[in-house]
Amino acid sequence: MTATVVVVGSGYAGAGAVKSFEEAVQPGEAELTWISDTDYHLVLHEAHRCVRDPTVESEITIPVEEIKSDRTTFREGRVTGLDTDARELELADGDTVSYDYCLLAVGTRTAFYGIDGLEEHALTLKSLPDAREINRQVTNAADDATAEEPAQVIVGGAGLSGIQTAGEVAEYRDETGAPVEVTLVEGLDEVFPGNDPEVQGKLRKFLREKDVGIETGEFISEVDKETVYVGGGEEEQPTEMSYDVLIWTGGITGRDEFADAPVEKDDRSHRVHADATFQTSDDRVFAIGDTALIDQGDDEVAPPTAQAAWQAAEVAGENLARQVRGAPLKSWSHEDKGTLISVGDRAVAHDVVGIPISTFGGVPAVFLKKFVAARWIAQVSSVGRAVSAWSDM
Repeated sequence: MTATVVVVGSGYAGAGAVKSFEEAVQPGEAELTWISDTDYHLVLHEAHRCVRDPTVESEITIPVEEIKSDRTTFREGRVTGLDTDARELELADGDTVSYDYCLLAVGTRTAFYGIDGLEEHALTLKSLPDAREINRQVTNAADDATAEEPAQVIVGGAGLSGIQTAGEVAEYRDETGAPVEVTLVEGLDEVFPGNDPEVQGKLRKFLREKDVGIETGEFISEVDKETVYVGGGEEEQPTEMSYDVLIWTGGITGRDEFADAPVEKDDRSHRVHADATFQTSDDRVFAIGDTALIDQGDDEVAPPTAQAAWQAAEVAGENLARQVRGAPLKSWSHEDKGTLISVGDRAVAHDVVGIPISTFGGVPAVFLKKFVAARWIAQVSSVGRAVSAWSDM
């Protein structure tokens, strides 16, 4: 009997799992349906490029028709619920899609941590429309500003996304001569918190050379339509920072679509628990990528990174095929192959596998970052598309 398999999501995890499943499944074993609320895959770790130049979007979006085989059915729509008893996914338009096995790979949404006014007033960078809106608001703010009173752009959160976003806004300013000041605000004591001091120092140096202000050591406590309030407490007034554009990149949490799904989830983040085979508490439901907290042993979970999603997708797709035929599932363990971060047109590489230098910048780092993005595009689409996108990444 032919099994019905459904993959939800077109990010790194979803697109990669579709490719892997198609390669692993035998003819006649299963019918695959791929559901996503967009009909393209976004190379999300390059989405910050659109903050500077929205025309780049054509290079970092790949139509699903270029990714899937003709055997796979694609359906554009937003999944809003999961019924494990009926084995059905519920869609926003009221339809349902039945499954024998499904893989949830819908990513996450931005976490605002209950900070008063933050969700209401801040922009985020989780999608192509988000990048377009940041560009629009920064451009409009610059048009209304002067050299004496420049537009103030504040980026909250100095993790990978915040650093890259601040770098792109600074690059936009430098290329256009726009009167814009960029400030990166991080509650912890360093940029790129929790990482090697060597790479933190290199990133701080590059940010300062791009004239990005850096404020660390105090968390954003409140936001209104004109002001970001940083720090403060019972005996201390917060620091007030006026802004024209506020971008928040400070954290992730589970998507609302599966908040009530009958599978085990983390109480705080609502991300779905999955074991090293990607199975959830329901053995017909798998979860991968940022959607999932994937067990890595010793109370550790896989990091919510593009690199981890790429690696996991290959095994997850194969495991879906194995589940269909009743074969033992493979366990997956994340392997950190290094970190690549752009700061405008520059980049920092750290602990890259096979390279003896721990942390470096310059042309080699820029080349590596471009190469990794191009390799992914070639893997899910074609070498020609990867070559076309090279100059814009």
